[in-house]
Amino acid sequence: MNVHIGLNIVDLEKSIGFYTKVFGENPVKRKEDYAKFIPEGLRLNFTLNVRSKVSGNQVGHFGIQVGEQEDINHHKKRLEKLGFFTRDEINTNCCYALQDKFWITDPDGNEWEFFYTKKDVEVTESDQLCCN
Repeated sequence: MNVHIGLNIVDLEKSIGFYTKVFGENPVKRKEDYAKFIPEGLRLNFTLNVRSKVSGNQVGHFGIQVGEQEDINHHKKRLEKLGFFTRDEINTNCCYALQDKFWITDPDGNEWEFFYTKKDVEVTESDQLCCN
């Protein structure tokens, strides 16, 4: 089974450029108003759907959970080399877990976190943006 996310976007070229860099892969299908990614290893069917207008982030955020601490460092360095601004959260208490993560933002204002869960905790910070 794969998770499917259909994201409404305004500028297909900007969004393809962004997600090609994030996923490290090109779309598997591309039309005038549509692109589809199936990133290897993510079990994700991710589509971009052009609309004349979108108004900000329609969801809380998106995230990619990694299995090892080294994966956070790898993806952060990889995306910074490609010109992305990253915002770090180290040893953050979020969603009843202690996590290291960083955030990036796509061309339409959608936030993405890459996160590694170190351990579960019994209490959480209620003002955090996340919940995975």
